This record gives sequence, C-alpha cells and structure tokens, in this order.
Amino acid sequence: MRKLIISPEGIPYILMGLVCTSIVASTYPYIAAIFLFVTAFTAYFFRNPIRNIKTNERNVLSPADGKIMNIKKIEYDEMLKCEVYKITIFLSLFNVHVNRVPLSGTVYYKKYIPGKFFPAFKSHASELNEKNIIGLNCNDISILVIQITGFIARRIVDWVKIGDYLDQGSSFGLIKFGSCIELIIPSEKVDIKVNIGNKVKGGKTIIGVLNNETGN
Repeated sequence: MRKLIISPEGIPYILMGLVCTSIVASTYPYIAAIFLFVTAFTAYFFRNPIRNIKTNERNVLSPADGKIMNIKKIEYDEMLKCEVYKITIFLSLFNVHVNRVPLSGTVYYKKYIPGKFFPAFKSHASELNEKNIIGLNCNDISILVIQITGFIARRIVDWVKIGDYLDQGSSFGLIKFGSCIELIIPSEKVDIKVNIGNKVKGGKTIIGVLNNETGN
C-alpha cells in the first residue's frame, strides 16, 4: 500500500472532491471547476513518487522534501544523552509530504505529543506544536525523527510500531497539509553536508555522512 503513487490517506479526500464536482457540474459549472481544481491539488499533495533510493549506511538521507530551515547544535539532548545536531526541514504545501527513513534501523521509541498549530516555519513551533517522535537504533548510533504539524496541517500519520525494522529510504509516514520535520543525530557521529536554505529531497539528499567513530 505504501508503494502506491497516491498515499492511501488521500483517497477519501479525492473521492469526496470528485463526488462534489459531479453533483454541481450540471447546474453550476464554474463552481464545479473550483471543486475539480481543489480535487486535483489534493491528489497532487498526496502524491508518493517512486524513487530509486541509493542506500549507503554511512549516508544520512533526508527524511523529507523541503527546505533546510535550521541547523542547530544542542549541547545535551535528554533522549540521546549527548550533544546533537537538530536539522529542521520545512515542508510547504507544494512539497511531497511522504516521510522517509534516514538510516536503516529498528524503531525503539514512539511518542505522540498533543500541542498547538502555529505556522511550522516559526521557531517556537518545534516546542509548542503537536508532534510525533520516532526513535531509531541504527547499528551503534541512535537518531530521532520528529514529525511536527503546522498551521494548516492537522494530522500526523505514521505506519510503524516499536520493534519494526525500517529500511533506509522507505516511507514511514506523512503529515497532512504543510508541516516540518526534525532530524536529531549525535554531533560527534556525523559530518553535516547541507546548509540552511538548501532544498532537499526525502530519501535522496545526503544530510550528513557518518564518521569513523560510528564503526560503520
């Protein structure tokens, strides 16, 4: 199901749009055209393009399409118990919203945290907005991927459970209608290869390269 070119979560919205379009088409063709446009955009939003993932367990791949909004070094992360990089990626309405696995690994942690719906590009959105945290054990390194809602996004979706093994580049979830995603990784384990403002593609862009200290 996760290999369909349209994410299954979008199908109810698309069908509802087609029904509305057909109902008003004969009487209000201009309104029907608006419904059809919205339906087409919905299908575009939930697209899940097929991608040829070049796996390499030293390369940390981007978990999402979008734009690097921030790269911050944090002295101590409570979960990973070390100094980390936090890389924040903003997803606009026009980006693919399917999220992908940065490194192959086993899900060891999941936590959904209710919150606000501030615009995802705001600095305080990371702390205050609704979010979903997924922790991965990847050989001898642990990382966190955090899905965060935005002003329009109102639902986080993931398709994994604790104990699942996820292949690098495979899809693990999505956030509906605009959002951001954070990748948190031990700073001593990785050399960052992107800069603020760079555009990235999920499963394709190399965010960082693991150094020799990881043992990979």
